Amino acid sequence: MMTLDGTNTWVLREPGARRSVVIDPGPSILEHLDAVAEQAGEVGVVLLTHHHLDHSEAAREFAERMGCGVRALDPAYRLGAEGLIDGDVVEVDGLELRVVGTPGHTADSLSFVLPAERTVLTGDTVLGRGTTVVAHPDGQLGAYLGSLDRLHALAAEHEVAAIWPGHGPVIDDALGALDFYIAHRRERLAQVEAAVLALTNESTLARALPHVDLDAGSGATVTPWAVVERVYADVDQVLWPAAELSVRAQLAYLTTRAGAG
Repeated sequence: MMTLDGTNTWVLREPGARRSVVIDPGPSILEHLDAVAEQAGEVGVVLLTHHHLDHSEAAREFAERMGCGVRALDPAYRLGAEGLIDGDVVEVDGLELRVVGTPGHTADSLSFVLPAERTVLTGDTVLGRGTTVVAHPDGQLGAYLGSLDRLHALAAEHEVAAIWPGHGPVIDDALGALDFYIAHRRERLAQVEAAVLALTNESTLARALPHVDLDAGSGATVTPWAVVERVYADVDQVLWPAAELSVRAQLAYLTTRAGAG
């Protein structure tokens, strides 16, 4: 599991309220769950930003311990009848969270806007440090770019000012962080496109992409790993396997875009 410096579990409760909301209980580590339970007190509901184990593994275990349900977009990770979809409002003892669908990192990624704090809890869609891996095939770059645009609109409209991420420190400048994320994705996509053209010695992306081995055993001559070696040459090679998943997502996006064109 790629957890950076650990998964942030968020415990939210209105001042003076009886029950808390717990977001992303994280991995099944008893000491961690004991600490969350101590901070949370009585828990009204557990919410999940997405299904990755470093966020969801302990959700059922913790909810059963605390006597509450688990709400998630993916039915496989729910405990109880209630799920979560874009546009839902979760209310527990005066605490209000608005659910924003932010697919891309995973198909089931959600963010939660906390209007009282003008903040958004983004899971892995935006991190407190570095940038997010959009891992093919569950991760979809087109969806991810759309999610960044949606979060950017919330920040530009002053609905959110800060980001509480799934990993790393709180981001006080939501708009600046989202400007950076969007620019980084566009820049990296341009680099991948340039690498594909160079590796295939073709003049257009439409001509180049059939030479890229997006499906193992396709017989195409250029592999995503070769693109990684060019585009991520200045990145620690220990991160290259994750970068390859991201490159695959970018190549799939470029293929779809080229086909649409």
